[in-house]
Amino acid sequence: MSQDSLQRPPAEIRHADELARLRAEDTGHRPPGWALSLSAARRFIVGDDRADVSRKFVGDPSLIDRALVTLATSRGLMLVGEPGTAKSLLSELIAAAVCGESTLTVQGGAATTEDQIKYSWNYAMLVSEGPSPRSLVQAPMLRGMAEGKIVRFEEITRCPLEVQDSLLSLLSERVLAVPELTGADSMVFAREGFNVIATANTRDRGVNEMSAALKRRFNFETVFPIADLRTELDLVEREAAGLLRRSGVEIAPRRDVLEVLVTTFRELRDGRTTQGQSMERLSTVMSTAEAVSVAHAVGLRGWFLRGEAGNAADVVECLAGTAAKDDGEDLARLRRYLEQQVPKKSDGAQWQALHDARHLLPG
Repeated sequence: MSQDSLQRPPAEIRHADELARLRAEDTGHRPPGWALSLSAARRFIVGDDRADVSRKFVGDPSLIDRALVTLATSRGLMLVGEPGTAKSLLSELIAAAVCGESTLTVQGGAATTEDQIKYSWNYAMLVSEGPSPRSLVQAPMLRGMAEGKIVRFEEITRCPLEVQDSLLSLLSERVLAVPELTGADSMVFAREGFNVIATANTRDRGVNEMSAALKRRFNFETVFPIADLRTELDLVEREAAGLLRRSGVEIAPRRDVLEVLVTTFRELRDGRTTQGQSMERLSTVMSTAEAVSVAHAVGLRGWFLRGEAGNAADVVECLAGTAAKDDGEDLARLRRYLEQQVPKKSDGAQWQALHDARHLLPG
Protein backbone atom coordinates (compact mmCIF):
# COMPACT_ATOMS: atom_id res chain seq x y z
CA MET A 1 0.00 0.00 0.00
CA SER A 2 1.32 3.43 -0.95
CA GLN A 3 2.14 5.77 1.92
CA ASP A 4 0.10 8.47 0.17
CA SER A 5 -3.07 6.36 0.56
CA LEU A 6 -2.68 6.11 4.34
CA GLN A 7 -4.42 8.74 6.43
CA ARG A 8 -1.71 8.64 9.07
CA PRO A 9 1.29 6.39 8.48
CA PRO A 10 3.24 5.35 11.60
CA ALA A 11 6.35 7.31 12.53
CA GLU A 12 8.73 4.72 11.08
CA ILE A 13 7.11 5.21 7.67
CA ARG A 14 6.61 8.99 7.88
CA HIS A 15 10.25 9.53 8.81
CA ALA A 16 11.84 6.50 7.14
CA ASP A 17 14.52 8.55 5.37
CA GLU A 18 15.65 10.23 8.58
CA LEU A 19 15.76 6.96 10.49
CA ALA A 20 17.78 5.28 7.74
CA ARG A 21 20.23 8.16 7.62
CA LEU A 22 20.64 8.22 11.39
CA ARG A 23 21.27 4.47 11.49
CA ALA A 24 23.89 4.72 8.75
CA GLU A 25 25.73 7.58 10.48
CA ASP A 26 25.29 6.38 14.08
CA THR A 27 28.63 5.73 15.77
CA GLY A 28 27.39 5.94 19.37
CA HIS A 29 27.09 3.08 21.83
CA ARG A 30 23.75 1.31 21.49
CA PRO A 31 21.98 -0.46 24.35
CA PRO A 32 21.44 -4.17 23.61
CA GLY A 33 18.64 -4.68 21.12
CA TRP A 34 18.33 -1.01 20.14
CA ALA A 35 18.30 0.22 16.55
CA LEU A 36 19.90 3.56 17.48
CA SER A 37 22.17 4.91 20.17
CA LEU A 38 20.64 7.19 22.80
CA SER A 39 22.17 10.27 21.17
CA ALA A 40 20.84 9.36 17.71
CA ALA A 41 17.38 8.56 19.11
CA ARG A 42 17.36 11.93 20.87
CA ARG A 43 18.29 13.73 17.64
CA PHE A 44 15.50 11.92 15.82
CA ILE A 45 12.93 13.25 18.30
CA VAL A 46 14.16 16.77 19.10
CA GLY A 47 15.70 17.42 15.66
CA ASP A 48 19.14 18.24 14.32
CA ASP A 49 19.44 21.02 11.74
CA ARG A 50 22.98 20.03 10.79
CA ALA A 51 21.87 16.51 9.91
CA ASP A 52 18.62 17.72 8.29
CA VAL A 53 16.52 15.93 10.92
CA SER A 54 13.23 17.65 11.69
CA ARG A 55 11.99 18.49 15.16
CA LYS A 56 9.07 16.24 15.96
CA PHE A 57 8.36 16.88 19.63
CA VAL A 58 8.08 20.32 21.21
CA GLY A 59 9.02 20.10 24.84
CA ASP A 60 11.84 19.84 27.33
CA PRO A 61 14.77 17.93 25.74
CA SER A 62 15.79 16.66 29.18
CA LEU A 63 12.48 14.74 29.27
CA ILE A 64 13.64 12.83 26.18
CA ASP A 65 16.98 12.06 27.82
CA ARG A 66 15.31 10.69 30.94
CA ALA A 67 12.80 8.66 28.93
CA LEU A 68 15.48 7.02 26.80
CA VAL A 69 17.65 6.22 29.81
CA THR A 70 14.64 4.65 31.53
CA LEU A 71 13.96 2.38 28.55
CA ALA A 72 17.59 1.27 28.53
CA THR A 73 17.01 -0.10 32.05
CA SER A 74 14.64 -2.82 33.20
CA ARG A 75 11.95 -0.33 34.20
CA GLY A 76 9.00 0.69 32.08
CA LEU A 77 8.28 4.30 31.11
CA MET A 78 5.02 5.98 32.16
CA LEU A 79 4.11 9.25 30.42
CA VAL A 80 1.45 11.23 32.29
CA GLY A 81 -0.09 14.63 31.69
CA GLU A 82 -3.14 16.55 30.56
CA PRO A 83 -4.98 15.24 27.48
CA GLY A 84 -3.59 16.54 24.21
CA THR A 85 -0.01 17.11 25.38
CA ALA A 86 1.42 14.69 22.77
CA LYS A 87 2.08 11.76 25.11
CA SER A 88 1.01 9.26 22.46
CA LEU A 89 3.06 11.00 19.79
CA LEU A 90 6.10 10.95 22.04
CA SER A 91 5.69 7.24 22.80
CA GLU A 92 5.32 6.55 19.07
CA LEU A 93 8.47 8.50 18.21
CA ILE A 94 10.50 6.84 20.94
CA ALA A 95 9.37 3.35 19.87
CA ALA A 96 10.20 4.10 16.22
CA ALA A 97 13.68 5.33 17.21
CA VAL A 98 14.47 2.52 19.64
CA CYS A 99 13.25 -0.52 17.72
CA GLY A 100 12.07 0.74 14.32
CA GLU A 101 8.44 -0.21 14.98
CA SER A 102 5.73 1.73 16.81
CA THR A 103 2.67 -0.37 15.98
CA LEU A 104 2.91 -2.90 18.83
CA THR A 105 0.20 -1.02 20.69
CA VAL A 106 -2.46 -1.87 23.25
CA GLN A 107 -5.28 0.67 23.41
CA GLY A 108 -6.56 0.67 26.96
CA GLY A 109 -10.24 0.93 27.77
CA ALA A 110 -13.01 -0.54 29.87
CA ALA A 111 -13.37 -3.43 27.41
CA THR A 112 -9.65 -4.27 27.19
CA THR A 113 -8.96 -7.89 28.15
CA GLU A 114 -5.84 -9.81 29.10
CA ASP A 115 -6.08 -11.68 25.79
CA GLN A 116 -5.63 -8.42 23.90
CA ILE A 117 -2.43 -7.77 25.84
CA LYS A 118 -0.77 -11.22 25.89
CA TYR A 119 -2.20 -13.79 23.46
CA SER A 120 -5.36 -15.53 22.30
CA TRP A 121 -6.19 -18.54 20.15
CA ASN A 122 -7.37 -19.37 16.66
CA TYR A 123 -10.28 -21.44 17.90
CA ALA A 124 -10.84 -23.34 14.66
CA MET A 125 -7.25 -24.59 14.76
CA LEU A 126 -7.45 -25.08 18.52
CA VAL A 127 -10.40 -27.45 18.09
CA SER A 128 -8.84 -29.37 15.21
CA GLU A 129 -5.21 -29.54 16.42
CA GLY A 130 -5.31 -28.69 20.10
CA PRO A 131 -3.05 -26.09 21.70
CA SER A 132 0.03 -25.51 19.53
CA PRO A 133 2.23 -22.61 18.45
CA ARG A 134 0.31 -22.62 15.14
CA SER A 135 -3.01 -21.95 16.85
CA LEU A 136 -1.55 -19.25 19.12
CA VAL A 137 -2.48 -15.67 18.16
CA GLN A 138 0.22 -13.33 19.41
CA ALA A 139 -0.88 -10.06 21.03
CA PRO A 140 1.46 -7.03 21.23
CA MET A 141 3.06 -7.97 24.55
CA LEU A 142 4.03 -11.47 23.46
CA ARG A 143 5.38 -10.18 20.15
CA GLY A 144 7.33 -7.42 21.85
CA MET A 145 8.95 -9.87 24.26
CA ALA A 146 9.72 -12.48 21.60
CA GLU A 147 11.14 -9.95 19.12
CA GLY A 148 12.83 -7.59 21.59
CA LYS A 149 10.74 -4.52 20.77
CA ILE A 150 8.98 -1.66 22.54
CA VAL A 151 5.29 -2.17 23.39
CA ARG A 152 3.09 0.91 23.77
CA PHE A 153 0.19 0.75 26.26
CA GLU A 154 -2.11 3.72 25.66
CA GLU A 155 -4.48 4.97 28.38
CA ILE A 156 -3.49 2.27 30.83
CA THR A 157 -5.63 3.73 33.64
CA ARG A 158 -8.75 3.22 31.55
CA CYS A 159 -8.27 -0.56 31.94
CA PRO A 160 -9.71 -2.61 34.81
CA LEU A 161 -7.27 -3.18 37.66
CA GLU A 162 -6.98 -6.92 37.07
CA VAL A 163 -5.98 -6.24 33.45
CA GLN A 164 -3.38 -3.69 34.52
CA ASP A 165 -1.89 -6.09 37.03
CA SER A 166 -1.39 -8.74 34.35
CA LEU A 167 1.73 -6.70 33.50
CA LEU A 168 3.35 -7.27 36.89
CA SER A 169 5.17 -10.52 36.13
CA LEU A 170 5.99 -9.43 32.60
CA LEU A 171 7.79 -6.32 33.81
CA SER A 172 9.52 -7.93 36.80
CA GLU A 173 10.36 -11.46 35.62
CA ARG A 174 10.58 -10.60 31.90
CA VAL A 175 8.81 -13.83 31.02
CA LEU A 176 5.33 -14.66 29.72
CA ALA A 177 3.90 -18.07 30.58
CA VAL A 178 1.67 -19.92 28.10
CA PRO A 179 0.38 -22.76 30.32
CA GLU A 180 -1.66 -24.33 27.51
CA LEU A 181 1.58 -25.30 25.72
CA THR A 182 4.31 -27.67 26.86
CA GLY A 183 8.08 -27.72 26.72
CA ALA A 184 10.04 -24.74 25.47
CA ASP A 185 6.91 -23.20 23.93
CA SER A 186 5.28 -22.77 27.34
CA MET A 187 7.55 -19.86 28.29
CA VAL A 188 8.34 -16.74 26.24
CA PHE A 189 11.42 -14.98 27.57
CA ALA A 190 11.93 -11.32 26.74
CA ARG A 191 14.75 -10.57 24.33
CA GLU A 192 17.07 -7.60 24.62
CA GLY A 193 15.32 -4.40 23.56
CA PHE A 194 11.93 -5.24 25.04
CA ASN A 195 10.27 -2.67 27.28
CA VAL A 196 6.93 -0.93 27.79
CA ILE A 197 5.89 2.70 27.32
CA ALA A 198 2.54 3.45 28.96
CA THR A 199 0.52 6.66 28.88
CA ALA A 200 -2.15 8.01 31.22
CA ASN A 201 -4.13 11.24 31.40
CA THR A 202 -4.10 13.09 34.69
CA ARG A 203 -7.84 13.70 34.25
CA ASP A 204 -8.36 9.92 34.40
CA ARG A 205 -6.79 9.54 37.84
CA GLY A 206 -9.23 7.75 40.06
CA VAL A 207 -10.92 5.91 37.18
CA ASN A 208 -8.77 2.81 37.66
CA GLU A 209 -5.85 3.95 39.78
CA MET A 210 -2.73 1.83 39.26
CA SER A 211 -1.69 -0.45 42.08
CA ALA A 212 1.41 0.44 44.07
CA ALA A 213 3.07 -2.74 42.82
CA LEU A 214 2.58 -1.76 39.19
CA LYS A 215 3.69 1.82 39.80
CA ARG A 216 6.99 0.52 41.19
CA ARG A 217 7.76 -1.06 37.85
CA PHE A 218 7.57 2.26 35.98
CA ASN A 219 9.47 5.51 36.00
CA PHE A 220 6.95 8.37 35.74
CA GLU A 221 7.55 11.39 33.51
CA THR A 222 5.08 14.29 33.18
CA VAL A 223 4.51 15.84 29.77
CA PHE A 224 3.50 19.47 30.28
CA PRO A 225 1.56 21.77 27.90
CA ILE A 226 3.65 24.08 25.72
CA ALA A 227 4.48 27.14 27.78
CA ASP A 228 5.40 29.61 25.02
CA LEU A 229 2.75 31.11 22.72
CA ARG A 230 5.04 31.43 19.68
CA THR A 231 6.26 27.87 20.02
CA GLU A 232 2.71 26.56 20.22
CA LEU A 233 1.66 28.74 17.29
CA ASP A 234 4.53 27.45 15.14
CA LEU A 235 3.59 23.88 16.00
CA VAL A 236 -0.10 24.36 15.21
CA GLU A 237 0.78 26.07 11.92
CA ARG A 238 3.14 23.29 10.87
CA GLU A 239 0.84 20.42 11.83
CA ALA A 240 -2.28 22.05 10.38
CA ALA A 241 -0.49 22.81 7.12
CA GLY A 242 0.53 19.16 6.81
CA LEU A 243 -2.99 17.93 7.50
CA LEU A 244 -4.47 20.36 5.01
CA ARG A 245 -2.07 19.25 2.27
CA ARG A 246 -3.07 15.62 2.86
CA SER A 247 -6.74 16.69 2.70
CA GLY A 248 -6.32 18.23 -0.75
CA VAL A 249 -6.24 21.87 0.37
CA GLU A 250 -3.99 23.88 -1.93
CA ILE A 251 -3.54 26.95 0.24
CA ALA A 252 -1.65 27.39 3.51
CA PRO A 253 -3.50 28.47 6.67
CA ARG A 254 -3.36 32.15 7.52
CA ARG A 255 -0.92 32.98 10.29
CA ASP A 256 -3.04 35.79 11.72
CA VAL A 257 -6.10 33.53 11.93
CA LEU A 258 -4.07 30.81 13.61
CA GLU A 259 -2.68 33.32 16.12
CA VAL A 260 -6.23 34.24 17.14
CA LEU A 261 -7.13 30.56 17.39
CA VAL A 262 -4.10 29.55 19.49
CA THR A 263 -4.41 32.58 21.80
CA THR A 264 -8.09 31.80 22.34
CA PHE A 265 -7.25 28.20 23.22
CA ARG A 266 -4.53 29.23 25.67
CA GLU A 267 -6.73 31.77 27.46
CA LEU A 268 -9.70 29.42 27.73
CA ARG A 269 -7.38 26.65 28.94
CA ASP A 270 -5.49 28.71 31.51
CA GLY A 271 -8.33 30.95 32.75
CA ARG A 272 -6.10 33.98 32.23
CA THR A 273 -5.68 36.46 29.39
CA THR A 274 -2.34 37.20 27.78
CA GLN A 275 -2.38 40.47 29.76
CA GLY A 276 -2.59 38.48 33.01
CA GLN A 277 -6.25 39.16 33.84
CA SER A 278 -8.32 36.36 35.36
CA MET A 279 -11.23 35.00 33.34
CA GLU A 280 -13.49 31.95 33.13
CA ARG A 281 -11.81 28.78 31.96
CA LEU A 282 -13.52 25.91 30.20
CA SER A 283 -13.89 22.53 31.83
CA THR A 284 -13.27 20.73 28.54
CA VAL A 285 -9.78 20.03 27.20
CA MET A 286 -8.42 22.94 25.16
CA SER A 287 -5.14 21.29 24.26
CA THR A 288 -2.64 21.91 21.49
CA ALA A 289 -3.89 18.76 19.77
CA GLU A 290 -7.44 20.16 19.80
CA ALA A 291 -6.12 23.46 18.40
CA VAL A 292 -4.52 21.58 15.50
CA SER A 293 -7.80 19.78 14.85
CA VAL A 294 -9.75 23.06 14.83
CA ALA A 295 -7.15 24.72 12.58
CA HIS A 296 -7.51 21.79 10.18
CA ALA A 297 -11.30 22.16 10.16
CA VAL A 298 -11.02 25.95 9.63
CA GLY A 299 -8.82 25.41 6.59
CA LEU A 300 -11.17 22.78 5.18
CA ARG A 301 -14.19 25.08 5.56
CA GLY A 302 -12.44 27.94 3.86
CA TRP A 303 -11.12 25.92 0.93
CA PHE A 304 -13.99 23.58 0.13
CA LEU A 305 -16.79 26.07 0.81
CA ARG A 306 -15.25 29.28 -0.60
CA GLY A 307 -11.94 28.39 -2.25
CA GLU A 308 -9.85 30.38 0.26
CA ALA A 309 -8.04 30.05 3.56
CA GLY A 310 -10.29 29.97 6.62
CA ASN A 311 -11.17 33.13 8.55
CA ALA A 312 -12.23 34.16 12.04
CA ALA A 313 -15.86 33.27 11.36
CA ASP A 314 -14.79 29.71 10.58
CA VAL A 315 -12.94 29.66 13.91
CA VAL A 316 -16.18 30.47 15.75
CA GLU A 317 -18.08 27.82 13.80
CA CYS A 318 -15.49 25.15 14.62
CA LEU A 319 -14.94 26.15 18.26
CA ALA A 320 -18.45 25.20 19.32
CA GLY A 321 -17.89 21.48 18.73
CA THR A 322 -14.66 21.59 20.71
CA ALA A 323 -15.96 23.61 23.67
CA ALA A 324 -19.33 21.97 24.32
CA LYS A 325 -18.33 18.39 25.17
CA ASP A 326 -18.28 17.75 28.90
CA ASP A 327 -20.29 20.62 30.35
CA GLY A 328 -23.20 22.42 28.73
CA GLU A 329 -22.15 25.59 30.54
CA ASP A 330 -18.91 25.66 28.52
CA LEU A 331 -20.78 26.98 25.49
CA ALA A 332 -22.06 29.88 27.60
CA ARG A 333 -18.54 30.51 28.89
CA LEU A 334 -17.26 30.59 25.33
CA ARG A 335 -19.98 33.06 24.37
CA ARG A 336 -19.07 35.33 27.28
CA TYR A 337 -15.43 35.16 26.24
CA LEU A 338 -16.31 36.30 22.70
CA GLU A 339 -18.55 39.06 24.02
CA GLN A 340 -16.47 40.35 26.93
CA GLN A 341 -12.80 39.47 26.43
CA VAL A 342 -12.33 39.58 22.66
CA PRO A 343 -13.38 43.27 22.29
CA LYS A 344 -10.48 44.19 24.60
CA LYS A 345 -8.00 42.91 22.01
CA SER A 346 -6.60 45.78 19.98
CA ASP A 347 -3.93 43.99 17.98
CA GLY A 348 -5.51 42.98 14.68
CA ALA A 349 -8.54 42.89 12.45
CA GLN A 350 -9.01 39.16 13.04
CA TRP A 351 -9.95 39.77 16.67
CA GLN A 352 -12.64 42.18 15.54
CA ALA A 353 -13.82 39.61 13.01
CA LEU A 354 -13.93 36.98 15.76
CA HIS A 355 -16.09 39.28 17.88
CA ASP A 356 -18.38 40.07 14.95
CA ALA A 357 -18.92 36.35 14.30
CA ARG A 358 -20.00 35.54 17.87
CA HIS A 359 -23.61 35.16 16.70
CA LEU A 360 -22.56 32.02 14.82
CA LEU A 361 -22.33 30.07 18.08
CA PRO A 362 -25.33 27.74 18.33
CA GLY A 363 -27.93 28.11 21.04
